[in-house]
Amino acid sequence: MARYQLLDLAPEVLHNIFQNVEPTDLASLARTCHHLNNCISSDEFLWRLHYLSRFDPPLDKDTKSWRERLTRLTESLEDVLTQTLQLAQQADASSTKITDFLSNLYSKGPNINTILCRSSLFARARPQQWPAAPTEDLRQLSAQLHVLAGMNLDSPWPIPHEPSCPHLAVAGHRGPFDDSYDSDEYDVPDINENSQSEESRHLLRNAPRPIRDAHPWARSRVYDLRRYNASNMWGPFTDDGSQRIDWEKVQAIMVILGFNHRMYTERRGLSDTDFLGLTSSSPRSSSEGSASVSSTKSNLLKPWANLFCGIAPNSYVSSSLTGKVKPAPNPSLDALDPYGVTGTWMRIVCFLDYNDLYRFNFERNADIPMTQERDPITTREAFRLIRLQLHVTRIEEQEEKGEDGEDLLPVVYFEGTSRSTFMAWDPNANSRIRGTVRQTPTKAIRWTSFSIFHGEERWRSEGVQIGGIRSARGVLGNWFDKDYDVHGPAGPTAFWKVSDEMVEEKRHNLPQMLQIFMAE
Repeated sequence: MARYQLLDLAPEVLHNIFQNVEPTDLASLARTCHHLNNCISSDEFLWRLHYLSRFDPPLDKDTKSWRERLTRLTESLEDVLTQTLQLAQQADASSTKITDFLSNLYSKGPNINTILCRSSLFARARPQQWPAAPTEDLRQLSAQLHVLAGMNLDSPWPIPHEPSCPHLAVAGHRGPFDDSYDSDEYDVPDINENSQSEESRHLLRNAPRPIRDAHPWARSRVYDLRRYNASNMWGPFTDDGSQRIDWEKVQAIMVILGFNHRMYTERRGLSDTDFLGLTSSSPRSSSEGSASVSSTKSNLLKPWANLFCGIAPNSYVSSSLTGKVKPAPNPSLDALDPYGVTGTWMRIVCFLDYNDLYRFNFERNADIPMTQERDPITTREAFRLIRLQLHVTRIEEQEEKGEDGEDLLPVVYFEGTSRSTFMAWDPNANSRIRGTVRQTPTKAIRWTSFSIFHGEERWRSEGVQIGGIRSARGVLGNWFDKDYDVHGPAGPTAFWKVSDEMVEEKRHNLPQMLQIFMAE
């Protein structure tokens, strides 16, 4: 009955309805019946509205119709995204040709704006500068490419004299190993695009700052507890239970971690410090590309140092650590482990104060519908840098097959320790840890871990390895209550491998990172 009612509507009414339909869906609608095909195909004003809602008016003398213009641009965007992703997936750990090419191409502001910032996240932050791609598939592609490109897309910031960077003013009053900055206040970037001067627009076109400008909206997604459910395993997966990676979720996680890392290192003057304690002759990943466009030079996040760095499978290269090396507990299992678990890893965990998290979810706009996003938030998060030492405990074959019918890699079980680097007293960072690594039916590498305090599991995390098996880039994901408490807490996390070695822990009053890695 509804179908006949729709067809009975006047063309003017259909025109108003179709203004709110995505252009790619208009093409599908036009194929449903002759009447709708005529209404849509002949409505040149409708196609003009759709074009101008996404792009500036064309300056050329092109005689093509508005429909042809929009169709051509949509197809071109899909081609660029698809070809770039195929190139990135062809990256080889033994060569930097592809990653160097992509790094050079996407260090340019216009390419960042038009290709890497077309997900729904960026459309919320700057809808004019970063309009969302017209389909969900294209938005996922753009987010995936941004994640592969990494955290250092932004032009240099903070700038010390800007009022939006008060953390630099207080940096000298803190110890270099104080990683708690929850009480700091800072201004939200001015996102009022309508009031910007042409000079500001030109600057943003050529020197965009996606991490800086989008982080309040990324926070509103990652800390929205409605988004955590059984279908996505409370992790960065789609909500259909398929274990497919939701790249827009991963992108939001990366934006938060990238912003907090930048603030963390810049405020403490640690840009030139090798935080990881690697020896001066430590090898670098063979997949590192050209220099980053970021002003941050810290080795805190080595895998993200350069654009498209460390995204190739098997691109991880072990580095030597200073300190007394201890033997691996199960070398025979290590030889059978396809994921390279045993060794030393670094981890970042970010979280909101629980009172802030609760207010955001249950006091501010608590009754908004599931389809409506929460408002952006700028509440300062805590930032923890943690060292993991992991070893394999057992390996089991998977009975489940991949979507292509092929056997999946085995499940590897691991255990180890988790230690705060600079806050030895931190009860939430110091624990034992256990978990699994497995290949999902879609061939993603899924990491699950549990943090154990006094013999009891407390926190759980779910993450995916960016770039595939044994990639240097490491894992991005979510941490949350092990009992899946709908009241939280939850937040973003990342971890990446530093070395195949493990070293003895020393007990001193020095910051623990220096205890472990200080030269003898």
